[in-house]
Amino acid sequence: MQTLAHFADGGPGPWILFFPLIWAAVVVGGITLLRRTVWRGRRGPWRAPEADDNSPIAVLGHRFASGEIDEDEYWRRLSVLDEQFGRRGKGGAA
Repeated sequence: MQTLAHFADGGPGPWILFFPLIWAAVVVGGITLLRRTVWRGRRGPWRAPEADDNSPIAVLGHRFASGEIDEDEYWRRLSVLDEQFGRRGKGGAA
């Protein structure tokens, strides 16, 4: 009886070369999937987007941290910016 495990002379046939190719395809496919989803840049799907350094909210935070404006001025301007730019709530909820 001739089976896949025994070719014409009893040894494995040329089909045995397909197993390394199949495993290579699985590994390359897995790495490609991870690169397109989880490993994409510094930001993953589990992280909230970071504020741009040139955004008005970030500039306001820098001015408050450097002491250019006081706390009351900071909160007053931040409330206006939140209305205008629609900043997300806590926990990343929209």
